[in-house]
Amino acid sequence: MKKIWDISPPISPLTAVYPGDVPYSRAVSLEFPKDHLTLSAITTTLHIGAHTDAPIHYHAQGQSIDQRPLERYIGECQVIAVKIPKGERIRPADLRTKILAPRVLFKTGSFPDPNRWNADFNSLSPELVDFLAAEKVVLVGIDTPSVDPADSKKLESHQAIYQKDMAILEGIVLEVVPEGLYTLVALPLPLKDADASPVRAVLLQN
Repeated sequence: MKKIWDISPPISPLTAVYPGDVPYSRAVSLEFPKDHLTLSAITTTLHIGAHTDAPIHYHAQGQSIDQRPLERYIGECQVIAVKIPKGERIRPADLRTKILAPRVLFKTGSFPDPNRWNADFNSLSPELVDFLAAEKVVLVGIDTPSVDPADSKKLESHQAIYQKDMAILEGIVLEVVPEGLYTLVALPLPLKDADASPVRAVLLQN
């Protein structure tokens, strides 16, 4: 059996979210031993833990997550480690390897604790998005809360991704995952008209 790398952080009330966003909470309606089963409901931002943004999150004419083609979120994937100063955007010159797969995940180590918010994480540059699109990349992911800096209002990399019709995977955990080629499975839920979906993202060893 192929090794499975779980790249999704655990979701709990401790999980860090963007300041002002809705944290995760779980309300229990029924519970053993008092009741005959356990039943609960959750309240949370859709941008919790490992998640995929829908274009409607960053563009008024964008698709919702239930409209996105599932083929983007499953298939051959490459993990690339990048070492740059915290807070910096990744640029094509920062890459030390060729693009070998249509899905690329960047390992930066700049958001080391999913339960502790830090705003100086690495992000993508619009030039990198253009470079990846030219290399036929259909999904780009990163081990931080966003492909843009925490304080960005223009969301330049999101907009570049929109123009290239690529998929986004954010909030993944790649600390113990070696660079290389894998099979990615990170399917979003078909949430009607939604701007994102949490995913259980995993990598299968090739």
